[in-house]
Amino acid sequence: MTETTVNDAEIAKFTAMAEQWWDPRGKFKPLHKFNPVRLAYIRDNLVRHFGRDATSIRPFEGLTVLDVGCGGGLLCEPLTRLGATVTGIDAAERNIAIARIHAEQSGLEIDYRATTSEALVAAGERFDVVLNMEVVEHVDNVPLYMKSCADLVAPGGLMFTATLNRTARSMAFAVIGAEYVLRWLPRGTHDWNKFLTPEEIKAQIRRNNLRVTGETGVVFHPLSDEWKLSSDMGINYMVLAERSAA
Repeated sequence: MTETTVNDAEIAKFTAMAEQWWDPRGKFKPLHKFNPVRLAYIRDNLVRHFGRDATSIRPFEGLTVLDVGCGGGLLCEPLTRLGATVTGIDAAERNIAIARIHAEQSGLEIDYRATTSEALVAAGERFDVVLNMEVVEHVDNVPLYMKSCADLVAPGGLMFTATLNRTARSMAFAVIGAEYVLRWLPRGTHDWNKFLTPEEIKAQIRRNNLRVTGETGVVFHPLSDEWKLSSDMGINYMVLAERSAA
């Protein structure tokens, strides 16, 4: 039997919410609020790494980007507008259907596919940038998933990983607070036992021949009602890695 990273229960969970991907007041409201800070982190690091003009309207012309677990395309669309050639994949076919419809309505050409990272590896595909954002805590077989994402990074390319730390604070705020008290997310969205520490993520990255070049926490500021980068990686965090150009 072929190994897979797909967790059927997780796919069913997000399929049930698929119609609300682009509703900023719906079940994905927290992700809409989170999107600007992660997009800015991606943009700033791509400009720096690939030597692009930060003042350009389309600074990422010629770069290929893969968004693994793309959902409805919340990252795919702005990166396409910034000039990148974007492929979005998701194991939930309904998510891909919603993403395709929204991209068409927005006049954007995005290569959306209902498939997995390991399937793309088997097909020999590579990308300048691989986005592994808020997915690893929802998959089965984390080592296989992280290996497949790393294998998809072309020489000289980057991989971004965003996830939740496995701490007492993440249990209190990301699970109990967000799902049961504030009801930002449907109950059962996250399983705290599947969260990974930054050291665990970085170990997986290094094991797959990428070099960790950056890391940051992301924290919510209630007074300004927005997410910001922070040195505090106790709950949400992102890790940046690159593959040698040689």
